[in-house]
Amino acid sequence: MKNRKGFAGLVILLLLALIVYCNRDRIHFDWAVFWLELRHVGWLHIVAGIALIYATYLLRASRWSVFLNATKKVSPFTLVGPQFIGFTAVALFGRLADVIRPALVAKRVQLSISSQVAVYTIERMFDLGAAALIFSGALVFAPHDLPHHEVFVRTGIVSLAGTALIALFAVTIRVAGGAVADLAETMLGWLSKPLAASVGRKIRGFRDGLNAISSAQDFLLVSLVSLAMWGLIGYAYVQTLHAFVDTPELATISFSRTMLLMGASIGGSLLQLPIVGWFTQIAVTAAAMHAFYGAPIEAATACGALLLVVTFLSIIPAGLIAARLNHINLKKVAAESEAEESGSSTPQ
Repeated sequence: MKNRKGFAGLVILLLLALIVYCNRDRIHFDWAVFWLELRHVGWLHIVAGIALIYATYLLRASRWSVFLNATKKVSPFTLVGPQFIGFTAVALFGRLADVIRPALVAKRVQLSISSQVAVYTIERMFDLGAAALIFSGALVFAPHDLPHHEVFVRTGIVSLAGTALIALFAVTIRVAGGAVADLAETMLGWLSKPLAASVGRKIRGFRDGLNAISSAQDFLLVSLVSLAMWGLIGYAYVQTLHAFVDTPELATISFSRTMLLMGASIGGSLLQLPIVGWFTQIAVTAAAMHAFYGAPIEAATACGALLLVVTFLSIIPAGLIAARLNHINLKKVAAESEAEESGSSTPQ
């Protein structure tokens, strides 16, 4: 598995290098302007953005403790360390390391890993729903004087429709998750037995995660925490863009207009690879800022790099300290979690 990931990363890196080489005559990038933009950054905005992101990790720990209410009462502060360490692992080893978080939580609270994987599954769904609501709401109610206002509104409506489908899917799984899993396995079994088993397992895991929400009060609390968390993430984007005081296209941007960039950034991070993914993420966000806001490519690239630091890499120092204090070897835990994930995807 590790060799395949390394080979995939190398292939992507070579493809990027080939694209740059083939378009070298079309690319007009002034490195002097790039470094000038970074030197003139308003660092108080960057500090504010990082503080907002750290607040979201505290909210994540609080939300996870609510998910555990039906099984065990756990203080949110007990779960802060696993959040720091887990997201540090993702930053260093790629998106596949996300399975470390439920494993660390399970060990910390002395519950089974499978139960925490179920919580992780429902956590991802609440993330998706909250992000979609904030994204679509901000776009639908964007000021009418914004350029391309109709594009913003149309995108928001589509996103709201997608959020409604997510909610409908969640209700269906809560009511009849087992039957849906059996149906999916039957239909996909014609194509691939391992795929059918994997999909059925994920649907049952999602159902088990939904069952962790024991009351309407917990559901409301989790929903509000999720919305608050993604609101803070949105404002962290705003703070980072406002740090580029010499670039009016970025320094004066509104929360509504930032939503398109956040959507592009989330899409670009779904298949995050170790190290290589950092540069692809910068490229995605830089291209989005250049296309959406007309920001100069040098400023957009500098901002993309700082967005990566603020929203994704800033957790690394805290995560490494937490891992050290808890005597956790990140490489070992990542390898064990990857092996467990690979083993669980093998048909029995």
